[in-house]
Amino acid sequence: MSLAGRGVLVTRPRGLAEAFAAALERRGARALVFPAIDIQPLPVPPALRRAADYDLAIFVSPSAVRVASPHIAAWPPAVAAIGSGTRRELANLGIRNIVAPHGGADSEALLAELPDVAGKRILIVRGEGGRALLGDTLGARGATVEYAECYRRARPPSDPSALLNAWHQVHAVTVSSTEGFDNLLAILGAGWLATPIFVPHPRIADHARARGAAQVLVAGPGDDETIERLVAYFHGRD
Repeated sequence: MSLAGRGVLVTRPRGLAEAFAAALERRGARALVFPAIDIQPLPVPPALRRAADYDLAIFVSPSAVRVASPHIAAWPPAVAAIGSGTRRELANLGIRNIVAPHGGADSEALLAELPDVAGKRILIVRGEGGRALLGDTLGARGATVEYAECYRRARPPSDPSALLNAWHQVHAVTVSSTEGFDNLLAILGAGWLATPIFVPHPRIADHARARGAAQVLVAGPGDDETIERLVAYFHGRD
């Protein structure tokens, strides 16, 4: 089954959108890339330059890997990832034996893989802000936790007129974060909220519904899961 004749809006940061768009097009979709988040590097945190001093470095997103990795001279003995996309970015750098959730793609899932951290020094590499659950829980388990915030997420300057004029060609929207959803809503207005929206996590789905989205489908954490969910959705309707 394919996505032939279906237009799918890809709203990831531009550097992370191309591979997903290409995968969609291999299944026959027309991928429309319209980033809803701009990744802006911050000054390099000193902790990144001494990453080898930590027992474990946790990367919370693919953007964290892409922004931080050029500044890491020597890697710590253990590396962890939240989500398959982050794991794939690390694997592309040649890193092996990556700790990652077997199911799920959030802090809760990764914490289930890290029960014994007492006495460990852990570096969490992330964007500015973010959830406190991961660091707080690891600290409560006896770890010493530090953060390396290496980028900020911003709303990109966008002219939506061409996209809005072609909206009749958009059959589904993919959104990867609550911030991306909010930015898209601010850029496009509320007229697109009747279009089916595919998200990777129930938390994002709840946020989108609370802000007026009519149909939100949880596709799963990876690109393959999202594409299969899109295929199943459209073939179920045909």
